[in-house]
Amino acid sequence: SQPVYEVRTQKMATLVYILLSVGAIAPLAASTYILDDTPGLGRMFDGIGGLSGGGATSRLLPNYPAEQLSQILDYLFKPNFGASLQILKVEIGGDAQSTDGTESSHMHNASDENYERGYEWMLMVEAKKRNPNIKLYALSWAFPAWVGNGSGSPFKFPNLTSEYIVKWVMGAKKHYNLDIDYVGIWNERSYDATYIKTLRAALDASGLQKTRIVAHDGGWDIADAMLKDPDLAKAVDVIG
Repeated sequence: SQPVYEVRTQKMATLVYILLSVGAIAPLAASTYILDDTPGLGRMFDGIGGLSGGGATSRLLPNYPAEQLSQILDYLFKPNFGASLQILKVEIGGDAQSTDGTESSHMHNASDENYERGYEWMLMVEAKKRNPNIKLYALSWAFPAWVGNGSGSPFKFPNLTSEYIVKWVMGAKKHYNLDIDYVGIWNERSYDATYIKTLRAALDASGLQKTRIVAHDGGWDIADAMLKDPDLAKAVDVIG
């Protein structure tokens, strides 16, 4: 094996010599990178995020011993350390199987409210504890059947669905002092313009003007609808 190593070393030395010689004779011209925003600004970069959703994708996390759990959370959320996530997207539990499992809803029925179910609350609290500037984004993968009055669609009764989402956002603030920065419509599903506008109005009426709506988690086709509907365009803050 020794002769092979010597041959490789000689080849590398020869390559370095050639590169240095070329550089001495004809140095590469310096390239210029021009920043030009005259055509308009592109998409805003909000950061690198992580997702806890799709039905129990983070279910085992709370079961770790306290020391190891804290270390994992540090690696996820602590600034300039590990992943250093800047956005945390969580599922609004809907009492239904959503890909990998089921997350409990904060409202099993219209008269029920409980903001201690599940583990997303803990995850958001711990994320904020490590990085107060992290953005929080909430999205439903499913809805309890009562939200659509048994119709199977959360868009059938937009006022009812809006109230359901607003209560979750307000519960986050009341019980955990969490401000939800973004709220979505329905994971990888269609959208309904009436519902989006109703949700915006309900958020505003509850003093949640800073909670922005992301729509529609399923494609860019909503952009065409927004060009034709000024009220829809006003209600949607982020296309995603």
